[in-house]
Amino acid sequence: MKIRTGFDIAFEASQPTPMLLMLSVHPTRLPDLLTPHAIRFDPPIPSRDYADMFGNTCTRILAPPGRLTISADLTLSDDGLKDVVAADARQIPVQDLSDDVLIYLLGSRYCDTDKLTETAWSLFGTAPEGWARVQAIVDYVHERIRFDYQQADATRTAWDGFMQRQGVCRDFAHLAITLCRCMNIPARYATGYLGDIGVPPVPDPMDFSAWFEVHLQGPEGPRWYTFDARHNTPRIGRILMARGRDATDVAITTQFGFAQLVRFDVHTEEVA
Repeated sequence: MKIRTGFDIAFEASQPTPMLLMLSVHPTRLPDLLTPHAIRFDPPIPSRDYADMFGNTCTRILAPPGRLTISADLTLSDDGLKDVVAADARQIPVQDLSDDVLIYLLGSRYCDTDKLTETAWSLFGTAPEGWARVQAIVDYVHERIRFDYQQADATRTAWDGFMQRQGVCRDFAHLAITLCRCMNIPARYATGYLGDIGVPPVPDPMDFSAWFEVHLQGPEGPRWYTFDARHNTPRIGRILMARGRDATDVAITTQFGFAQLVRFDVHTEEVA
């Protein structure tokens, strides 16, 4: 199948403002591109890409005073398959994990494991290890948090989401990641495009989406599996942009100064 996706966002700045953008598709999806992938700036300005410590593509710019529009429109091929389900995938003992995976067991800015460890073990300590335990965590988070687009909060941690019981997709991901880490299951944050493909459309404004991945021993060896605590069902057409410990590592835009967001539009749809 083919998926057309992209964004059109704009900022107003009163003075030159350095910005860091994470708006490119992930390098693993570049082979699927059917059209050129280029971030456009209006007015035209210089930009430079680099790869961060997680392998994501980051773009550095200096936003000029006034309005700056940042946009992209691209088409990719997709296998059209739902997220993989591997019910027999096993949890890997901590001592057997590879070195590069250990960081995803630790607490991070939005995943405050120290506040939720006791709760996690009381809730999931008797659940079967492996896939079933992760799914139990996803089910719990899906039921505990109420999705409300109007309640987005850039400072809300996993503990806050657990207590407030409301939030957006990133809050679902942060709480699920934190509970997994508390149970010694490596988990990492992922963000990208997820349109209403293969499911009834929802009236909420289109936005970038957040989900998470866990590291388990599958039939063909250790690998990362996709889970989505907000939707709690395998989905079609995820287009990965970035991965990290939590939302801190994959912020769509980071301003080193003041730049006001004045337009935000994201689109993702299947091409007939």
